[in-house]
This record gives sequence, structure tokens and C-alpha cells, in this order.
Amino acid sequence: MDAVYTKNAPDAIGPYSQAMKVNGLIFTSGQIAINPASGEVEATTIEAQTDQVCTNLKNVLEAAGSSLEKAVKTVCFLADMGDFAAFNAVYGKYFTSKPARSCVAVKSLPKNVLVEVEVIAEA
Repeated sequence: MDAVYTKNAPDAIGPYSQAMKVNGLIFTSGQIAINPASGEVEATTIEAQTDQVCTNLKNVLEAAGSSLEKAVKTVCFLADMGDFAAFNAVYGKYFTSKPARSCVAVKSLPKNVLVEVEVIAEA
């Protein structure tokens, strides 16, 4: 089991790794819309936050020797299910291989963001 780290994604804001690589799979931690350059949430719309989240996930997977195309499962958390269509429009541009997915609404997310996504991918 190996921890994955890249400076091209936000540092963990708690006692966890950006991802773990084990037995040919990569399990990412949930990514939120933190810009790794500033360490802050800069985007305010669901579209812009989803774009940042997907970029962060892309960078974590690449650091682990994988890619978004190798994603087999995602779990998506939305602060408002009313954002589902707008989220889907951006998400679909990144996850073109159409991995299995769960998408749920939650009461709140860290730093009051609108979206969080985690991925399981082939190494």
C-alpha cells in the first residue's frame, strides 16, 4: 500500500492522504474545489467548482500513474440536488469512460463547497 501525493492537488485538510494505491487500484480521497496554487476555494458556481474538483482528481490520479479514463467508480456528493444537471454537464466532459457512479445530496460539505467527488481507478 502506497500513499499518493502531488503538489498539483490540494493538501489534505485532515489526517488522510490524497489517495492510496493498493493491489492495482487507486482510491482517492474526496476532492473539493480548492485551488492547489492558493489553497483556497475560489470558484463560486457548481460548474466552476466541478471543474476544479475534476482537475484535482485528474492530477491525483496522474501522480498515481493512472488517469480519469481508468476510473471504475466515482462517488459524488452535492450540497443541492438542484445542481445535478449542471454538475453532470461538467462531470461528463472529464469522465468520458462513464464509470459506475453514486451521487447523493448531503447537508453540507467541508468549507461549504457545493460538490465533492472521490474515485476508484485502475493503476
